[in-house]
Amino acid sequence: MPESTTITRITTIWSPSEVAAIAQQQVRAIPVIGADDIRDVLPGFQLWDCWTIESPQGATIVLDGWTPWVIMCAPRDLHPDLRHDVARLRLMLERDGNWRDCGYLLPEHLNPGSREWAGSTVYDAASGRVTLFYTATGRRGNSARSFEQRLFQTTGKLEMTDGGIKVTGWSEPVESVAADGRTYVIVNQSIGEPGFIKGFRDPFHFRDPADGTDYLLFTASDAGATSTFNGVVGLARASGPGFAGWTLLPPLVSAVGVNNEMERPVLRTHGGRFYLFWSTQRRTFDPSGPTGPNGLYGMVAERLAGPWRPLNGTGLVAPNPAEEPVQTYSWWVTAELEVAGFVDCWGLKGRDPVEHPELAVQQFGGVPAPRFRIALDGETAQIVSE
Repeated sequence: MPESTTITRITTIWSPSEVAAIAQQQVRAIPVIGADDIRDVLPGFQLWDCWTIESPQGATIVLDGWTPWVIMCAPRDLHPDLRHDVARLRLMLERDGNWRDCGYLLPEHLNPGSREWAGSTVYDAASGRVTLFYTATGRRGNSARSFEQRLFQTTGKLEMTDGGIKVTGWSEPVESVAADGRTYVIVNQSIGEPGFIKGFRDPFHFRDPADGTDYLLFTASDAGATSTFNGVVGLARASGPGFAGWTLLPPLVSAVGVNNEMERPVLRTHGGRFYLFWSTQRRTFDPSGPTGPNGLYGMVAERLAGPWRPLNGTGLVAPNPAEEPVQTYSWWVTAELEVAGFVDCWGLKGRDPVEHPELAVQQFGGVPAPRFRIALDGETAQIVSE
């Protein structure tokens, strides 16, 4: 079991020299997506960021043989570049590649934001209640485009229905913890481009197995950085039971001067160690320095406080294949080391969507990607065959 810890260390830096070593590295890539992999599991909708509902200890919940998933969705007829402007969370069930739609997760007017972005969900079997941690983007009733991001949580009762599940009796959402403008940027932008906006989003719940302390990890931006490429993995700690009294802590890992976004952080324990994962893209690296591919990245430590060491020496765990560099994105690593993402712009065959804008629609998947597994062995991580 990983040892208990108090966060007292300075933040671990993901350095340019570690990223530069990716160019000489041989890491097994995610298999190329083909036409047979594009399965429209929810006709009429495009789907992207997804996560399983978990126990407080992080295990994937299975109900009557079905795995509950929460997935960001938008109407299929909307241009993919605009999907984040109307995103809502969907509740779905999956078993052996078969999917059942259970409708929107939250009632239409519950969210204090104007859109619902990614997070994580915890299920307490004793009470039958779930706690949703998510990103409230914008403000309710605000029709103007906004990239404001706040971390909220709400609880509801999970109930089985004929052929599905639902959550009822949601509590009024409360802000888990707010950016302070000193350690973490207060994100209230009204203009921006995905990939280059600042972050205070993607709350991920983690319970320390040693002492039961609850933490939130999140995608954030360093408020004190001079570089515009100032992505970090943020951290907050609960003061007691019930996921309450969150206190901001220093970031776990910083990519200041290297990368603008360390998205969708996920923390797991395995073999007595802590493993931190995040997603990022080549275009969000500082172009004046070394870059890495679109892929799943990670670090390992003996203690939650670190120091953290890049997996495989560089941080790169699972890249998209070189021949299809943007085919999948936004990976969720389960406690069972299965990795789920979504199909982004696939089948480009060397064509550039910037030069051919029609490809952004024609080749956008907007469906769950084929899942893969990773194996962890100390400071190495790699894709493995089933």
